[in-house]
Amino acid sequence: MLYHNSSLRDYGSNWDDGYAPKRRGKGMRWALLGTASGLALGLFSLTSFDANAIRVKELQLSLPETALPVTAPLDDVLLDADPAEEASLPAPVADQTVLPGTWHEVTIKPGDSLARIFSKHEIPPRQLHEIVNSGTDAKKLTQIYPGQKLRMRTTPEDGLLELVYEIDALNQLHVVHNETAYQVELIERAPERRAVRAAGSIEDNLFLAAQKAKLPGKITMELANIFGWDIDFALDIRQGDQFALLYEELYLDGERIGTGEILAAEFVNRDSVHQAVRYTDDRGRTDYYDPKGRSMRKDFLRTPVDFSRISSRFSTGRKHPILNKIRAHKGVDYAAPQGTPVKATGNGKIVLRGKKGGYGNTVVIQHGSQYSTLYAHLSRYASGLKTGSRVQQGQIIGYVGSSGLATGPHLHYEFHVNGTHRNPLTVKLPDAAPLPKQFREKFKLESENLLAQLELAKTQALALRDE
Repeated sequence: MLYHNSSLRDYGSNWDDGYAPKRRGKGMRWALLGTASGLALGLFSLTSFDANAIRVKELQLSLPETALPVTAPLDDVLLDADPAEEASLPAPVADQTVLPGTWHEVTIKPGDSLARIFSKHEIPPRQLHEIVNSGTDAKKLTQIYPGQKLRMRTTPEDGLLELVYEIDALNQLHVVHNETAYQVELIERAPERRAVRAAGSIEDNLFLAAQKAKLPGKITMELANIFGWDIDFALDIRQGDQFALLYEELYLDGERIGTGEILAAEFVNRDSVHQAVRYTDDRGRTDYYDPKGRSMRKDFLRTPVDFSRISSRFSTGRKHPILNKIRAHKGVDYAAPQGTPVKATGNGKIVLRGKKGGYGNTVVIQHGSQYSTLYAHLSRYASGLKTGSRVQQGQIIGYVGSSGLATGPHLHYEFHVNGTHRNPLTVKLPDAAPLPKQFREKFKLESENLLAQLELAKTQALALRDE
């Protein structure tokens, strides 16, 4: 082609008018013939390529309708290797690091301690010391319980390399050894919360009615605690009393793992309606309030024992069962099984923990300058408490017994106002602080929705009874 082009350039000026068209036509035919020959040769080269060569793989991809960048790296082009050549290629390296050591799973048994478990798996005691003292979260390993699980990765040379402690379904403690020390991380999983409606009517007592309504025991106790400042569940409950509530059930990976909190509740006692709504304000403080924003809490619980029977009331002319003479009974006696927990009815400081004449084993708590409470005939005291200890409302301070002048197991409870005995069953208890005004409008909107859910729960329960 180069030769022909140079010839045309050299001789083009000497062609006459008759001869030039013929030469041009012939030259064009030669050029077309050369081009065709080149294409044919290229096509022949492709079709005769060696059978073992790499072929471009045709792909069908679902991609956005945008052009691939012309600068795409060569590695992005997918090729198929011939089986024979593929067999000669080195095997790909797995993209997964195999950790050294052996995993052991341990279910904690009664009497087990972390030291005993470590010793059984030949883990050096110094490593236990390092882990437990590595931070606040690591202290949870000193509080293991039967039924919980531990997974440990160990080697004979290095001892413990990794530990996973299943505290419960939602909390896991992860311990791993790096180059110099143990790192401890508390992993918390958030459960799914589902609201559940329930309602019931009392025929005998709250426990039986709650079981019939399929309430979990934890929710039944919480229901009693919410209204425990206003209702004495040992004295005030009557046949025909009703309750309704909206509470949470917790799910993890689609499986129910327990219960959460009561969101709203209603208790009708002797035709008196008590309602409570759980609310968390913008400060993060959570409490139960009535529909008007008044706290359900009082500074004192109405009763120091749960679901007990009153065996003797407050009286100024009662005949003493042992002394056999008229003697004022300046408190309330709650008959309960030996060992039943006794709770402090309010925050305060223990001013007496010891024997007090016919009261036997006694605890007296001072609540500020105005109020004090007395708990007598205890079988024993709660551990860790002494005269001068501060206690919180609802904290266990002792256990029901029959010490002192007592005919059987019961708790004698007194309530003093400015040093004067008052009837614990009728004394007006001071209220806790109401919801601050700046939160009440938001509270009203949320509580109206929850109270509507309570009405629906009662309607559904009534429909079931009528079926």
